[in-house]
Amino acid sequence: MRKAKVNIQQIAELANVSPGTVSNALNNRPGVSEETKQKILKLAEELGYEKKSNTQSAAQGIRIIMYKRTGHILSDTPFFANLIEGMQKQCRAANYEMVVTHISKGEDSEQQIKDLKYDKTAGYLVLATEMLDEDFMLFKDLGKPIVFMDSYFPRQPYNFVLINNVDGAYQATQHLIDNGHSKIGYLQSSVAINNFHYRKQGFIDALQDNNIPVNPDLWVSVRPTLDGAYQDTKEYLAKNNKPLPTAFFADNDIIAFGALSAFKEFGINVPKDLSIVGFDDMPYCEISDPKLSTIYVNKQQFGAAAVKRLIDIIENHDTVKQKIEINTELVIRNSVYKLK
Repeated sequence: MRKAKVNIQQIAELANVSPGTVSNALNNRPGVSEETKQKILKLAEELGYEKKSNTQSAAQGIRIIMYKRTGHILSDTPFFANLIEGMQKQCRAANYEMVVTHISKGEDSEQQIKDLKYDKTAGYLVLATEMLDEDFMLFKDLGKPIVFMDSYFPRQPYNFVLINNVDGAYQATQHLIDNGHSKIGYLQSSVAINNFHYRKQGFIDALQDNNIPVNPDLWVSVRPTLDGAYQDTKEYLAKNNKPLPTAFFADNDIIAFGALSAFKEFGINVPKDLSIVGFDDMPYCEISDPKLSTIYVNKQQFGAAAVKRLIDIIENHDTVKQKIEINTELVIRNSVYKLK
């Protein structure tokens, strides 16, 4: 009688470790102690575990789907370039081929996604930065493991990997408060996405926790592009006849950069006349004038975490839906002035 094949889950249970640890040990990946690795390898041999050949493994692929509703946020910026680099490194380490597909919302986007069902990749990572709830209908019948990243939708039954936007915005706003600011404005994107929704929540939470009134009259809606934020901030400054806030939190660094140019054009000195904090820690933060204080996101770690989660689902058939958040750090530079 032929012996039933043993799988990674069974080995994990016997070794009292996670399926991911078993997968790492069997594939000689880092992160497993030598003692645990040898224990797993011995168990696998005794149970007759059949590992896929290198040829089979190399043929496995992961498809990255860059889904654009507007393209205003998901654009060719260092943020997304670093994110893709992190995904690529992790795919290479796990012996998966990475394929990138760009899909823009339109007449043929539904058919493009349906066609992916017949490709040879093992699973999908969808960059959901610009997605809305209604867009999930497009992906429900793909029939392969799928992870959505850079956004979170609580009523959708999927795996999500994202930035901790609430805490990041809270850190940024608290930094302004710690430097004596209580009249704090908000440079918010006129294009609504989930990330900005949660950043607004963190901004408001910080104000309320410090007994500072939430005043939408101090909020300025701007387009989330460099030129758009610059033009919209200029228009606001030209029309505004009230005293400015002493500080602003910006939804992201691009908005902050555009606003900085407008402030400079109107003779407003940053940070002495007005302080500002961004979000993302893009490379330009180090060369802007002044250098921008912001919220650091480890883009490569973020991308790698999404790939790891997808591979765990592919290899170990993990059916538990997870929400994984990557924490942020405050980076203090020269764009915040301490009020006396």
